[in-house]
Amino acid sequence: MAEHDGPVSDEPVSDEHGPGDELFGVGDETGLQVHDPKSAAAGVTGVRVAMQRAVGHMGAARATTTLLKLNQADGFDCMSCAWPDPDPEHRHTAEFCENGAKAVAEEGTTARATPEFFAAHSIADLDRHDEHWLGQAGRITHPMVKRPGGTHYEPIDWDDAFALVAQHLNGLASPDEATFYTSGRASNEAAFTYQLFVRAFGTNNLPDCSNMCHESTSVALGESIGIGKGSVSLRDIYDAEVIVIAGQNPGTNHPRMLSALETAKRRGAKIISINPLREAGLVNFRNPQKPRGVVGRGTDLTDLFLPIRINGDLALFQAIGSLLVEWDAIDHEFVATHTHGYEEWAAHVAAIDWATVETATGLTRAQITEAAEMIRGSSATIYCWAMGLTQHRNSVATIKEVTNLALVRGDIGKRGAGVCPVRGHSNVQGDRTMGIFEKPAPELLDALEQEFGFAPPREHGLDVVEAIRAMRDGTVRVFMGLGGNFLHAAPDTTVTAAALRRTDLTVQVSTKLNRSHLVTGDTALILPTLGRTEVDERATGEQVVTVEDSMSAVHASRGVNAPASPHLRGETAIVAGLAAATLRAPDGSDRHGIAWGQMAEDYDVVRGHISRVIPGCEDYSRRAGRPGGFVLPHPPRDSRTFATASGRGELAVSPIEVLHVPEGHLLLQTMRSHDQYNTTIYGFSDRYRGIEDGRRVVFVHRDDIAAFDLQDGQVVDLRSVWSDGDHRVAPAFRIVAYDTPRGTAAAYYPETNPLVPLDSTAIDSNTPTSKSVVVRLEPRPA
Repeated sequence: MAEHDGPVSDEPVSDEHGPGDELFGVGDETGLQVHDPKSAAAGVTGVRVAMQRAVGHMGAARATTTLLKLNQADGFDCMSCAWPDPDPEHRHTAEFCENGAKAVAEEGTTARATPEFFAAHSIADLDRHDEHWLGQAGRITHPMVKRPGGTHYEPIDWDDAFALVAQHLNGLASPDEATFYTSGRASNEAAFTYQLFVRAFGTNNLPDCSNMCHESTSVALGESIGIGKGSVSLRDIYDAEVIVIAGQNPGTNHPRMLSALETAKRRGAKIISINPLREAGLVNFRNPQKPRGVVGRGTDLTDLFLPIRINGDLALFQAIGSLLVEWDAIDHEFVATHTHGYEEWAAHVAAIDWATVETATGLTRAQITEAAEMIRGSSATIYCWAMGLTQHRNSVATIKEVTNLALVRGDIGKRGAGVCPVRGHSNVQGDRTMGIFEKPAPELLDALEQEFGFAPPREHGLDVVEAIRAMRDGTVRVFMGLGGNFLHAAPDTTVTAAALRRTDLTVQVSTKLNRSHLVTGDTALILPTLGRTEVDERATGEQVVTVEDSMSAVHASRGVNAPASPHLRGETAIVAGLAAATLRAPDGSDRHGIAWGQMAEDYDVVRGHISRVIPGCEDYSRRAGRPGGFVLPHPPRDSRTFATASGRGELAVSPIEVLHVPEGHLLLQTMRSHDQYNTTIYGFSDRYRGIEDGRRVVFVHRDDIAAFDLQDGQVVDLRSVWSDGDHRVAPAFRIVAYDTPRGTAAAYYPETNPLVPLDSTAIDSNTPTSKSVVVRLEPRPA
């Protein structure tokens, strides 16, 4: 067993705050209130909050007509999480959750950030406001530019904006001096066009939000089962006998999952919840569409809750495996036919040290045995996880260990069983399918070359962490973001801000204002795009886009509202316009003969290319346009075949690591509030955890508060230390006594992202370790 001593120093460090404190526009939180946490999720309160937000932003009539098209077969896909939709015939009239309604309200708002708004507010003035205030300014209505030395954004027409980007890109010494980021909200058509543009330009610098969330999943599953995607369907959730939910809070991050879990429970499933915090959504679900959720007591979901110590999951799953081997609770036929490496794995887990397991997990052997007994008694188990497993140094090993359990129990390619990573962004999986990846498969590049007649670059590009380093070091001069809020999504906020400011040009394709528009290169562009809710009308008519959910289902999305401004363009048209301007040959043609203009005006042209380039997408337009769409192939699920080196499911052997935390420190996980989605702050209510009218709180066990001679309610600075004397500070957090494992803490991001060192990443996936940050709490001067 290896013991991992993280690069933490106890040497004295300066008391000065870092230069990134101003990057959050910290607002007045004197009204912050703390109440007891809730023991149930949704219910009438969820409906009331959803409708208040929707009506408040859009008005009653617009809110009603828009929400009734959300997640419907003839409507638009939710821009929030990637949880799949039921078959069209089984969808509710109101097929959305509270946070989906908030997302729609934010996009469908009637507020507008016009050129007059930008003229009235300098960039410095905007930067003084918090993230919520920036978002409430409303939809950006015109392309905007900040010129070198400028203090304000000013309007620019589309052709001039495209020409300005082309001038910068074509003036680089190498295409690799530009990097092209993608958020998970981009449609499949936009993502395909984007990666085609970037590779036709000559680089594979395609970092994306996967690098910061589920990259560990993609690496682990790719090596274990040959495909970096989950193996289950929504029907499997309903039919499972046991569902393991690890490092995930569905009640806030994927609320519609609760309906599926309720169905599974009503059919007899048992649920094991593994998480440092007891989250309300996994305690009890009050389904507002069922009488028992409105006037009854709802549905209790979790049968066994394991309050695991942060970073203890690898040890937990190996301990469960050890017990299964001891009991001979193994599907030997499946193992012999479909796996490789069983003997080595079985010997490894049989030799685990239980004292080490208990130290790493904070759990007793009896608790772990109870979980193993539930899995032993199940003939169909599903393993679900989210970022609580993916953002640690040993995340890839942990997810491989989860997959080991599924393999040795024969729970791959079986009804009601499988592995189920739950993606946090609505089309992040689709973006990767469409080729958004800095390490493209040779087969994709071959298909692009055959389809378009140019030789794509073969060298791997930059992921998010590498792109930040390259901007910091001056080797990347242009940054473009297709959606998202890169500054606040990335780790090490101060370093990331300095890196962006070193560039010559930053380009953001956005719907609303965020901090990444205020921390810019010498020149900065905001290219305003249509949202999912809006009709995208081009010369050939109304356009449709497609998306892929967490379970590999691809379906169409059609906007229903008039655009927020006549000056907006869809993401696909914007990318195609940039490509046409950048790749224009001296005679006015495209240097590779690619018909960007056709793709901009008719997204069906893009889908034709997808059909011929992306495996499993043959006859793409017709199949995606059917009600409910179609499901992409998944060999382990479909035929129990594995595209691994051995042609079988690979059982991995990984040493247990115990993350050492020096005395006087805590292990911090960053997380969302219930009133946010990723970096978008909807409001200041995290009612399930008992927090109202504020965000700068740190949840700490009461005994740890006393041991550090601190007080519940005291305001402290959070300081993380990485390597000798290298420190980061997030100031002014109120301590909240909370039922979290001893030695651990939790706080909201993006406020705590400055504490995550750029160089602290997961082995193999390079994902920032946002769920295991060593910190100490420092009282602020009176």
